[in-house]
Amino acid sequence: MIAAPNEVPRAAAARGAHARPWARWGRLIVAVAALAATTAGAQASAPRPAAAPAPASAVATFAGGCFWCMEPPFDKLDGVIETTSGYMGGRERNPTYEQVSSGATGHAEVVQVRYDPSRVTYERLLEVFWRNIDPTVKDRQFCDTGDQYRSAIFFRDEAQRTAAERSKAALEASGRFPGGIKTEIVPAGPFYRAEEYHQDYATKNPVRYRYYRWGCGRDQRLEQLWGEEAGGH
Repeated sequence: MIAAPNEVPRAAAARGAHARPWARWGRLIVAVAALAATTAGAQASAPRPAAAPAPASAVATFAGGCFWCMEPPFDKLDGVIETTSGYMGGRERNPTYEQVSSGATGHAEVVQVRYDPSRVTYERLLEVFWRNIDPTVKDRQFCDTGDQYRSAIFFRDEAQRTAAERSKAALEASGRFPGGIKTEIVPAGPFYRAEEYHQDYATKNPVRYRYYRWGCGRDQRLEQLWGEEAGGH
């Protein structure tokens, strides 16, 4: 049957009426997609936040006789990042172990401690230092004699100097050492890293290390001086 002329516009109108909602949805989808693309582009081009800075570290330097024996007490402390054996306080540049051990350069064997101050304080390092040395003797520690084996605290700033002097004064006031404390408190100078075979000696050579430590009478003397507070291996 042929549609009446006035029915054609209605049919076209009906098709248009149904088409308009779909057209509106289509335009909306396109608009949303464009907005998402713009937002993603803005996010991609926006500067990214900087990475969190590495934990701050500080350095402390102590002389306590043989540096082999001074690394382990600090290594086991939570907050200590690393320990390094070396030389400080002398006249020569880049001294060798043979030169230092001869006593000719004026250097002391030292351990340099890099630590995280948010996890372990300098005062705590001082406590460990004192309890691993004999502070009553000059220019020697246990079986090792000479100024290269003197005990000393090498401070790097006024805060370290003040803390070191306060800790030494407290020990003197305690009456534990009636003969006085011979440990020096002096400014830090250039640090020279010792030869590689000296680094982590206790870990690399545990049998030789224990034999040396026992033969030197280190632990026996520490127990005499500090009792249950004595540092150890």
